[in-house]
Amino acid sequence: MLIHKSSAGTLGGQVEMMKNILGIIGSPRKNGNTHVIVSRILDGARDAGATSESIFLGDLNILECDGCHACWKGKHVCSKNDDMKHLVPKIVASDVIIFGTPVYWFGPTAIMKCFIDRFVFFNCPANRKKIRNKAGIIAVPFEDRTPDTADLVVGFFEKSLDYLEMRLTDKILVPGVTKRGEVRNRKQVMDKCYRLGKRLAV
Repeated sequence: MLIHKSSAGTLGGQVEMMKNILGIIGSPRKNGNTHVIVSRILDGARDAGATSESIFLGDLNILECDGCHACWKGKHVCSKNDDMKHLVPKIVASDVIIFGTPVYWFGPTAIMKCFIDRFVFFNCPANRKKIRNKAGIIAVPFEDRTPDTADLVVGFFEKSLDYLEMRLTDKILVPGVTKRGEVRNRKQVMDKCYRLGKRLAV
């Protein structure tokens, strides 16, 4: 797990609160295209003064949701004692969440889907305010050159975030990449990601 922090500055004697941006990498492959894209967005955000943190879901133990609704009863974040209990406070503290996943069989990776399934915690009426109005970004590289290959992934996030009353503000879709990290060679994509990050920090 990589953590980048920047402190809040002052303006006219008042504390200027910096945006807190959380990058979720749902690819099992480090230094792959999803990692590169999310990292570049965070570079721009950090250079513009935001606090940023990137998380590799593949490094963590996140179990499937059982639908037990223990998280709705107010006693525990979840009945499962796994790493999601550490991620929930980070999600709550964030202003922007970047969801990065390649396309696997026309959908998100299993680890990203498992992560989103656990957002049932935020579907509880008592917890909805903790996620409401947060900005969401999706970063989706994929091997196929046909843009509609990512349609189901995009639709999954559009419906899920809308249901949680989040705002899906930007989409970075990159077709035609398969070799580890080859998206670095696409200057236009890298520049777009960096500019997006700087905009998110404002």
